[in-house]
Amino acid sequence: MSFSKGSSGIKKYQLIRVGFIILFVCLLQACSDSPLNNPYPKKDATANILYSSFSARPKHLDPIQSYSSNEYAFIGQIYEPPLQYHYLKRPYELIPLTATEMPKVTYLDKKGRVLPGTVAVEQVAFSQFDISIKQGIQYQPHPAFSKDSNGNYIYHALTKEKILSLTSLANFKISASRELVAADYVYQIKRLAHPKVNSPIYGLMRKYITDLDDYSATLKAAYKKQLEKNPQQLYLDLHQYDFAGAKVLSRYQYRVTIKGVYPQFMYWLAMPFFTAIPYEVDKFYSQPGMKKQNISFDWYPVGTGPFMLTVNNPNRLMMLERNPNFRGIAYPSTGTKEDQQQGLLNDAGKMMPFIDKAIYSLEKEGIPRWSKFLQGYYDASGILSDSFDQAIQFSEQGNAGITPEMKKKGIKLVTATNSSTSYIGFNMLDPLVGGKTERARYLRQAISIAFDYEEFISIFRNGRGIPAQGAIPPGIFGYQQGEEGINPVVYKWRNGEPVRRSIDEAKQLLEKAGYKNGINPETNKPLLIYFDIAGGGSEDKSFFDFLRKQFKKLNISLVVRNTDYNRFQDKMRKGNAQLFMWGWNADYPDPENFLFLLYGPNGKAKYKGENAANYANREFDRLFEKMETMPNSPERLQIIKKMTDIVRKDAPWLWGFHPQDFSLFHSWYHNAKPNLMAHNTLMYKRVDADKRTALRKQWNKPVFWPIILLVVLFLVALYPAIKMYSAKEKFTHQ
Repeated sequence: MSFSKGSSGIKKYQLIRVGFIILFVCLLQACSDSPLNNPYPKKDATANILYSSFSARPKHLDPIQSYSSNEYAFIGQIYEPPLQYHYLKRPYELIPLTATEMPKVTYLDKKGRVLPGTVAVEQVAFSQFDISIKQGIQYQPHPAFSKDSNGNYIYHALTKEKILSLTSLANFKISASRELVAADYVYQIKRLAHPKVNSPIYGLMRKYITDLDDYSATLKAAYKKQLEKNPQQLYLDLHQYDFAGAKVLSRYQYRVTIKGVYPQFMYWLAMPFFTAIPYEVDKFYSQPGMKKQNISFDWYPVGTGPFMLTVNNPNRLMMLERNPNFRGIAYPSTGTKEDQQQGLLNDAGKMMPFIDKAIYSLEKEGIPRWSKFLQGYYDASGILSDSFDQAIQFSEQGNAGITPEMKKKGIKLVTATNSSTSYIGFNMLDPLVGGKTERARYLRQAISIAFDYEEFISIFRNGRGIPAQGAIPPGIFGYQQGEEGINPVVYKWRNGEPVRRSIDEAKQLLEKAGYKNGINPETNKPLLIYFDIAGGGSEDKSFFDFLRKQFKKLNISLVVRNTDYNRFQDKMRKGNAQLFMWGWNADYPDPENFLFLLYGPNGKAKYKGENAANYANREFDRLFEKMETMPNSPERLQIIKKMTDIVRKDAPWLWGFHPQDFSLFHSWYHNAKPNLMAHNTLMYKRVDADKRTALRKQWNKPVFWPIILLVVLFLVALYPAIKMYSAKEKFTHQ
């Protein structure tokens, strides 16, 4: 009986004790200054760390294969090509990075004789780009550079058992470094032709880099012979095979030889494809079994840049940390008055990088990413469509600004028009919408007027875009503003702004095309046009409805043919689509990189090029060939204007729009200026960690009163039951 009494007593007081424990913990936590929802360790609260996110694992971190913006976000901070873009100057300006000066270009004739710089393009057989690099630049620490006391590489001949035991680079106890040399840049160019490397720019570079095609055949034969002799020998020593296109001139100088004249090659020298790769690391990663252990360039890139990738866990986070061997680069001291006013020159002359570490957390969904930004746990953010009204408001003049809620948090908005274009194209091989007849041209012009891109941008882009007047986007030489820059086929200039021509004018053009009121005289029914698109799901229904509505203005029936990506690509390759949606992001800031999308010999169906509309116009092609290798000048601009007039009249595209980026930054995040060409922008960013910590505490104060209230109510509700139970037990034992 005494046992029973003690047991019931314990039960009775346990409930009360638990309630008080909960109250005590809540009160104790309330005294703490650390937010409960902080996803980062407390020790990093005031650390010099930049916080960001990523939504999907970068597929390639090998610069010879990488060609995606989410990959460049990492490798651009690790690898250093010889050139870079000035961070602040606009228009974009190339400047040396590892190079001592801008490359020297020499023109040669077919016999190798030097020609004057003013010679006609037709007389130039080769262009030599001589590049000198700075001395003393060091690679990040890496086990591939480690040697023993006899000068032998420690980790270049690992056993199969040793490789199978590896899980990451952290398994290697010894790391070393060495100086960057010219041969490392030549080695990377040679990798373009490696039989086991599928570089996305090989097809383009074979047209320009001398003997690259022949070199590819040489390497393919050598690699095949090597594997026949030893199937386990995967490393091909490229030092044994030279070619005329890329040569080492000295320890700190190399030469790239181009066929004819190709001034745009200078821009390629600022891209990761033309960075430096040390052969020791390539040999280290080429050991059999390394790739299966995820020890490769795609997981552990190795460069001379300001940061190195120390954590690559694509299911959770990726981490860039300061390269201890980085030499430091001074923040630019020149910029515009606007840069000065916005504080973008406050760090002028100071050595970069400013941050010690950048942590990128995996965020597959946009809403959690947005919430963490508002809580201060991400330093910058894009803007989701669902969150747009919460963040952005437009003035009566149509200018974008942030909402009072964002202003209260000190959040800043930075906008930029991308150097890209998104468009709907007509397949010029199609018998209905394509061809060179006036009938087809009038039809395309009528549809171009009827398709309201202003409305499209407003509905589907939250106003983030500029209707295109031609192929060239803002910020690229040849783009014209004001009345001179409008497409007169589609717009009129009225009261200082472009105004889309009326539907009545579009209907008149449609009647000229032989389709009065949109009726096809052959069928006596509304004209039927097909729109091909890939991957559109149920969420795209509103977009498809919008498309049909635009064509309905002309009484044209639009049939959307939604298919999988592979099938769509096959249609495009064969020229079987009628209307389609396409786009292009600039590789470099030159009009050639956009106008070549309409150059006849680049037709997708016939030549496998990037001219998806399969447009061909002899006069346009002639002018393109004259313009493409010219330096920017008034003469080049006049040629571009003529080319633009031709394609506006022919209307192979609906012209589409140039997207705009809206980015938000917290007040502690400094030096935020969009640079749409540069890839190495992380070193310019600076954060005020103390200010960030203070604001995080202010914005994320724990709210305990609901929990305390629930506990108190629970105890109050429990009190009568406890009292009744105690009385009952007392009565039982009397």
